[in-house]
Amino acid sequence: MPASLPFALTMGAVTFLLCVIWGGPFVEVLRRLRIGKQIREQLSEGHQLKAGTPTMGGLMIVFPVVALVLGLNLVSVVRGSSISGASILLPLLVMVSFALLGAYDDWEGIRRSRNPLRPRGEGISGRVKFALQVLLAGVVSCVISLYDGGFQFANQINIPLLGFAIPLHPILFIPISTIIIVGFSNATNLTDGMDGLAGIITASAFAAYGIIAFLQGQIFLVQLCFILVGACFAFLWYNAHPAQMFMGDTGSLALGATLGTIAIMTGQWLLLPVIAIVPVAEAVSVILQVTYYKRTKGKRLFRMSPLHHHFELGGWSETQVVQRFWLVGLLASILGVALALL
Repeated sequence: MPASLPFALTMGAVTFLLCVIWGGPFVEVLRRLRIGKQIREQLSEGHQLKAGTPTMGGLMIVFPVVALVLGLNLVSVVRGSSISGASILLPLLVMVSFALLGAYDDWEGIRRSRNPLRPRGEGISGRVKFALQVLLAGVVSCVISLYDGGFQFANQINIPLLGFAIPLHPILFIPISTIIIVGFSNATNLTDGMDGLAGIITASAFAAYGIIAFLQGQIFLVQLCFILVGACFAFLWYNAHPAQMFMGDTGSLALGATLGTIAIMTGQWLLLPVIAIVPVAEAVSVILQVTYYKRTKGKRLFRMSPLHHHFELGGWSETQVVQRFWLVGLLASILGVALALL
């Protein structure tokens, strides 16, 4: 058991090196295929200059993570000698399915951008995307709830500070779990609006849950979390300002949904709003902005939402916003781990 954390950290470093090596050719492939990001017209001139930057960069994260995790745990999965080893397939399935949904959305945004009647940067219908997210998350929630023995820390609420857990009936657990997965998938998507922001925030959150999973003895989940950290860091190598490629919905939807799933598998999903405080704030800012705009018939609560654009229009540079948001996210992750220990 003690050796599991050093091994997971080592695999995170290996993942970083492998992803950085193949990231350069991957960026070139995206450029040659002209898979360029379309920027919303409402954004500032600085963001408009990023139009055409390769997107769908989330594939750089998803492919290596799935390959490495399956390679490390293939024997346990095939033999069925470890239920916890087999259960690691679930977050991988979540990652792949949400990445495919995001990739479809990214591709539609690129394809439809040639139509002058459609606003730039729009992919598939928001209602269709949301319905598919709910469907995927609902299936995952049912599997977690009904798969006996594979998710010993799920199906319950761990109460921070009080040190006890409350079991949840499937009637309650399934809708709550679905909301968490869909909510954090979209929250991470909203966070992905500046160079390096979503990558550094999600890496910090995965590191926090990697430590929590280690404390619970979930070795396979520890490996997944730190492999994800390494992959996110490698992506940041090419996404740091000025970005050579963007994550796109391919990466943001997948990372957010996977983070929500891991939080549920540890049973520490009440800590998720703390550990992932930045995505939560981004999502809340959008909800408040839309609600206030409708009720006041055109007035705005923020200069622009999501929240990072509010600070950008307030005079912070893009780099300042990213660095300061990351500091908040890092401290929140540390606080979340501390609460898990109490």
